[in-house]
Amino acid sequence: MTWLESLILGLVQGLTEYLPVSSSGHLEIANALFGIQGEENLTFAVLVHTATVCSTIVVLWKEVEILFRGLFRFTWNSETKYLAKIALSMIPVGIVGLFLKDYVESFFGNGLLLVGIMLLVTAALLTFAYYARPRVKEDISYRDAFIIGLSQAVAVLPGLSRSGTTIATGLMLGNKKEQVARFSFLMVIIPILGEALLDLMKGGFSPAESGLSVPVMIIGFLAAFVSGCLACKWMLRLVNNGKLVYFAIYCVAMGACAIIYSFVH
Repeated sequence: MTWLESLILGLVQGLTEYLPVSSSGHLEIANALFGIQGEENLTFAVLVHTATVCSTIVVLWKEVEILFRGLFRFTWNSETKYLAKIALSMIPVGIVGLFLKDYVESFFGNGLLLVGIMLLVTAALLTFAYYARPRVKEDISYRDAFIIGLSQAVAVLPGLSRSGTTIATGLMLGNKKEQVARFSFLMVIIPILGEALLDLMKGGFSPAESGLSVPVMIIGFLAAFVSGCLACKWMLRLVNNGKLVYFAIYCVAMGACAIIYSFVH
């Protein structure tokens, strides 16, 4: 992998992790175009996913700090309740990640045909959320947190946007836009770090075997981190303004291109 490819892939990951267009799907498309695969692909994916987690913490640092302050008061307050909802939302994706991920990947595969189809599904979800009748709730309930968590577990499929799926689910359940966006970004921190840890334990992060140079890894990490910070802030504004439906059009176009490319090659 060259430094330019690392820069492009890092930007792709950082931007698409938060925008509802599927980071895994876009990385799959970019890897196919650049011919990147094997250990090089896995190691770089772990690296840039970790970078986007860092960008989430930076952008939402005030919320993270408030939650931890509330947690260490050791009382059942609003912060611990919110953390309990986040923990509840992580149960489905934790089960999938620990016990079903390899089966899901082997069953569905990782080809561009699947990516294209899932991008079309993402477009449908964003459209449904846009036209859903608003029933604004004061707080995200435990029930809604678990349902949003289920949608995150389904979004392990490449091409199905995690942020798009969880935010669309939260909106269709009648939750406030700004609450759903923040909950969606905060709930993913532990699962992504957990996935990175699993890959480390399985040997998926292997800089020496991947052949990636230190400058290439640094460029990829910084590109994903900086673009992730910008995309996270932008996405929060977009959700509040109710403009996610425009990404549905983009997902349809990219999905169609991925499907066509899969048949041509």
